[in-house]
Parts: sequence; C-alpha cells; structure tokens
Amino acid sequence: MDLAESKVAQRAIYQPGASSIEGLPTALQMFHAHPPVMAMPHWHAQVEVNFVMHGTVHYRMNDHEFSLNAGEMCLFWGGQPHQMDESSDDSIYAGAHLPLVYFFRMRLPVAISSQLMRGATMLTSATDAADSENFARWHRYATSGDAAKSQHAVDELLLRIERILLEPYSMIGLSTQLAENDPPYAQSSRNVARMCDFIAANFMEDIDTIDIARAADLHPKYAMNLFKKSTGMTLSKYVNLLRLSRAQAMLMSEEANVLQVAMDSGFGSISAFNKSFRHIAGMSPSDFRRDLRSSGISTAN
Repeated sequence: MDLAESKVAQRAIYQPGASSIEGLPTALQMFHAHPPVMAMPHWHAQVEVNFVMHGTVHYRMNDHEFSLNAGEMCLFWGGQPHQMDESSDDSIYAGAHLPLVYFFRMRLPVAISSQLMRGATMLTSATDAADSENFARWHRYATSGDAAKSQHAVDELLLRIERILLEPYSMIGLSTQLAENDPPYAQSSRNVARMCDFIAANFMEDIDTIDIARAADLHPKYAMNLFKKSTGMTLSKYVNLLRLSRAQAMLMSEEANVLQVAMDSGFGSISAFNKSFRHIAGMSPSDFRRDLRSSGISTAN
C-alpha cells in the first residue's frame, strides 16, 4: 500500500515543524487535542501511544492500517512512516511520544518490545473512564512547567502502558520471533537505555559505535548486537533516524536550503543525507519539499 496515495479532505492538516515532534526527536511530549489529518506520511524517533476519547481516527502504516474508536488505545514505533488520514469532526485523542530511553524503562516482555520496534502495532479496548481523566491530567502536569509534576506524569503513563499487558490486547502488522539466546530483559533494557541516553545527547555530533558502546561500558560488538536485537535497528540507523527526523522538520521552512539542512542535521555530506532520506521517505529531500507545497502545507516558520 502506497501511503502517499491517501487523499485528504479540505480541512485542518497537521503541519510538522521545528518545534513539533519531528524537530525535537529526543523530547518526550504529551498531547490532548483534536487530531488533524496528515497530508503525507511522517516519522519521528519516538514510540507513540494514542488514546481516543471521542470520535474515530484511521491510521495507515507501512504494511497495515487500522481504525480506533472512542475508548481504544494503540502503541507503535514512530520511526516507520505513518499517517493519520481520517479523523472525525468530533475526535479527541490524548497520548505521548516516548523517546526510546523512556520506552526501555518499561517492563515490557522482550517479545512485545521487539515486535513493536519492528513495525507491529499494539491495540487495546480495555480502557475506562479513569483513562480519560488520567490522560488529561498527565497532559496538564507535563505542560505545567513543574518538574515534579512532569516526572509524575511520565511515571504514571509508563505504568499505564505496562498495564495494557494485563488485560486483553492484540498485535497487528509485522512480527518477529526472538532468538533463544536473547539476553534477560532487565539487563538488556538498562544497557539499551544507556546507549539511547548518549545518542540523544550527541546525535548531532560525529559519533560512532565505539563512542556509543564506551558510554554504556560495553564492548562495541556486544553493543551493536544488543541494540539490533532490542530495536530491530543498527546503532547507525537509529542515529540517522534522529537526524532525519530533525531534517524533516527543518525542510518545512521556506528558507531551508537542502545542503544546509544536511549539515545542520548532523550529516557529513549531501550524498549521505540524500541516500538516508530517500531510504525512509521514498523520495529525495527536494521532492519531499515539493510534495509538501503541492499538498497545500505551508512551509513558513
């Protein structure tokens, strides 16, 4: 299924930008709003949890699509291009974008986290009125400017996601089988979280696998294998994803120069940038900007 073929009605359209989730790939952000449709697929380097309070929304992923009605929740890895192409007039949703360092703090079974990172979506309708109240409160706390309230919201949200496993849920889309020699979850998750912490702080710099492994006190080969088993990505691919998420947002600016975006996003050359961008978006950065304009999305800051 070609995500770019989705037709969007003449209505409010989601506009990514430098201050939105794409431009802040290492930030945890919570939301509570009416979800506008997306004219094009986008991607970001966070796991996304969405809880629909009212109305209906429809998502198109790489290899599957699904709808959520009021009272339903989903969890998926935002590093795959995805698109909300339908949103009813009365829809309200809440949720968060979780950088991997938060995702690997959760006590999810390796089988679940592995499937999510490889493109599967977790769905559940086992929610209640408390979820509507809690998601609204977590959003207030996270945007209050109070560090204690913000941390409390994060801690409660992570526990709520863990609780999905205690009630009926389903996994759709891609799935993989874990190797029998996968490391114990507690040990592997701590090490992956340490690597993600270092990458988040340094992805704009010229870092490599040796730097990342050293920051987590791991042997480079072990670090590479562990990260790949846990996330389905190589370390270099994850670093590139953070850079590409930022670049995607920078391309929204009317004044953005593709070469400058490549340099400012941490890529060492325009050829490396074009190759990486084409791999995830299916088009060049220049074509991406052209399609944004033709879809009617403003590229002004």
